[in-house]
Amino acid sequence: MNFKLEHTDSKSKARTGTLETDHGTIQTPIFMPVGTAGTVKGVHQHELKDDIKAQIILGNTYHLYLKPGLEVIEEAGGLHKFNGWDLPLLTDSGGYQVYSLSNTRKIDENGVEFRSHIDGSAHYFTPERAIDIQRIIGADIIMAFDECTPFPCEYNYAKDSMEMTHRWLKRCIDQMDTTNPLYGHKQTLFPIVQGSTYKDLRIKSAETIASFDLPGNAIGGLSVGEPAEDLYAMTDIVCSVLPKEKPRYLMGVGTPANLLECIALGVDMFDCVMPTRNARHGMLFTRKGIMNMKNAKWKKDFSPLDEEGTSYVDSFYSKAYVRHLFHTKEYLAMQIASIHNLAFYLWLVGEARNQIQNDTFSQWKDEMVPKLSRKI
Repeated sequence: MNFKLEHTDSKSKARTGTLETDHGTIQTPIFMPVGTAGTVKGVHQHELKDDIKAQIILGNTYHLYLKPGLEVIEEAGGLHKFNGWDLPLLTDSGGYQVYSLSNTRKIDENGVEFRSHIDGSAHYFTPERAIDIQRIIGADIIMAFDECTPFPCEYNYAKDSMEMTHRWLKRCIDQMDTTNPLYGHKQTLFPIVQGSTYKDLRIKSAETIASFDLPGNAIGGLSVGEPAEDLYAMTDIVCSVLPKEKPRYLMGVGTPANLLECIALGVDMFDCVMPTRNARHGMLFTRKGIMNMKNAKWKKDFSPLDEEGTSYVDSFYSKAYVRHLFHTKEYLAMQIASIHNLAFYLWLVGEARNQIQNDTFSQWKDEMVPKLSRKI
């Protein structure tokens, strides 16, 4: 993987870059649709590429490990071959799922014992196992095994967890160095900064992560319930420490406004389930604000779904028709809404890139942010 920093906004830390992998080039800043179980819910691969303009998507290590299982994925030739996605892929390490399974897992220095949410069966992830699993899945960018702490989190727990994450990182790197990719393309490991919402821990973690000199770096443990001002403060602190010449990936963030604010702080890569999860409940993000497609106000509105939309669904379907689909619980409603939201997110980061290159990002961002969160 190679990353080339191209342009930095004169009034913020926002920047553009190009990230090259064996499966294609990614222009940053970028949003990565989440394909938890090997698919972005309700969206065909050709729609992701041709209409939504996704350049990279995610797979979830924990879920893919359970279903369809590693034997199936390896026999298929990796996730790229299994799901037919021939552009870059990123996988998380399972650390976030370990966090979300807090009632059914036990953490020690060696790793994490947890029970499947599917059948209750017992499993054990170590840093080495997390790397081996991601070797089998075959993503271009893979994540180091970490512990994602909750919010709020006591200082001593956050400190101990962060230090264990750093020790786990060394084990992940050793496992990467003693194993090889399985499918003929290179894989790149990203470490993850932790430290909850404590400034000194975030600085220490970012410094430690940077010292390993890996090709890219991730920021984890945010967007877990903390106030937005904490999200931005911790992101700003970490970005001021992490090396400028390497891509920065803020995990699990967030709303359209979150994306623009964090781009301004120097983040290059984002992922979040919000555009598809909220779409399935009828929430559509637009450049004018948020539409609830279940509202009565759309019942006889036969205008296009989004006059300024960026996907074919925006001009092809009316607001009234999409509202009807939601009220009759047709699957097509969720598909249309998912395509719309993902296309909007990809448009948003693409337009941010254009504004940065034109050195107009800061003013544009300040105009856009208030609009993005209002209800229309």
